[in-house]
Amino acid sequence: MNFPENFLCGAATASYQVEGAVDEGGRGASIWDTFSHTPGKIHHGDTGDIACDQYHHLEEDLDLMSELGLKAYRFSVAWPRIQPEGSGATNQKGIDYYRRLVDGLRQRSIEPMLTLYHWDLPQALEDRGGWTSRETSERFAEYTGIVYEALSGEVGFWITLNEPWVSAWMGYGLGLHAPGHKESAKALAATHHLLLGHGLAMERMRSAGDENQLGVTLNLHPARPSRDREADREAARRVDGQANRLYLDPLFRGEYPEDIFSYYEERDVDLSFVQDGDLEKISAAFDFLGINYYFRNTVRDASEEDLPEMPFADLGARPVIPHDAEKTAMGWPVEPEGLTEILVRIKEDYADVPLYVTENGRAVHDYIDPEGDVDDEERVSYLDAHFRAAHDAMEQGVDLRGYMVWSFLDNFEWAEGYSKRFGLVFVEYGTQRRVPKMSARWYSEVIRRNGLQ
Repeated sequence: MNFPENFLCGAATASYQVEGAVDEGGRGASIWDTFSHTPGKIHHGDTGDIACDQYHHLEEDLDLMSELGLKAYRFSVAWPRIQPEGSGATNQKGIDYYRRLVDGLRQRSIEPMLTLYHWDLPQALEDRGGWTSRETSERFAEYTGIVYEALSGEVGFWITLNEPWVSAWMGYGLGLHAPGHKESAKALAATHHLLLGHGLAMERMRSAGDENQLGVTLNLHPARPSRDREADREAARRVDGQANRLYLDPLFRGEYPEDIFSYYEERDVDLSFVQDGDLEKISAAFDFLGINYYFRNTVRDASEEDLPEMPFADLGARPVIPHDAEKTAMGWPVEPEGLTEILVRIKEDYADVPLYVTENGRAVHDYIDPEGDVDDEERVSYLDAHFRAAHDAMEQGVDLRGYMVWSFLDNFEWAEGYSKRFGLVFVEYGTQRRVPKMSARWYSEVIRRNGLQ
């Protein structure tokens, strides 16, 4: 089972999850610095202050990537390292750090895939409204221009946003992620301003006139009812609307899904943040779509009052785990066929555009055994099944061009702190020792063969 000759197999990380060094190199504060230091927000009171300390272990990590044979590395730039206050002068030390990273990748023949925003908004912008404010979209375009001017000659793949649904709904709607707001109206405004920021950033990068590949990454989940009941089918339709179509429709069609906007208008949510010309900017052509996939959304109809702080509670929908599903350490169901489903859906319902799986992986209760190894057989099985699911989509005509495993390293897993491990490489946080797992060796063979046995 082989992949095309130029198929990009790599791994991914995010700045706040791996870099550490939050007070070094002129970096300013982000919303995740503030949120993680707020008591009760993160499991065990963990923070990303040190994380994997990649800031100081960069050469070691680059060598590890090379040893594993990665063809690509998807990383994110920390906006507060470039503009500590979210606007104004460029922090040259921040640019220099990412140039070292990119140069190190190029020297090892690893393709850099740069994400401009992976959730660490400068706190100074949040103090002025964050993504609920149109100003943040405009500041994001300015920041994009700074990074693009500095690195566009060395970086060929540019991703504007990572998972705007999570930024908007987990951060502004449910309060489970930074900045911790709990209003659907704020989540909708954040959704629009994130997408507008994407459009303005694309405009800024396009104006340079080069040949780089520009795109955006969405976390997409096929939505299905848990029971054969009309109420559950309607709940699944609403969930699909908020989680998928609210992002796909404006990006591909230049419009928001009417059923979802009507649903919130009936609940007196003010949608006047959408201004003339915005959707034209949001729907500007992009070169590829990144898809982060982990599981399906299986849901049933439920009363909003019975669903405090749960995804889709404001839609009157309850996520459920299928009884027969294998579960990861995150409690997520293992459903590789959902990856095939979502990849094919993009081609059939939206456009036959180049696609990349920009995240897919599994949390496992990993540990170093007495022989010094990490035998994560569950992760190997998971990745094998999902690579096969991706290949199935390609056999159905999907133009899939690469696959970034989440994650290269165990890291700070947002609200879960350090309690969940997704990495191909085990990180012993007390010493920062790196130990490649069984899955890392397996993946090296997949890359070497450019396929599965």
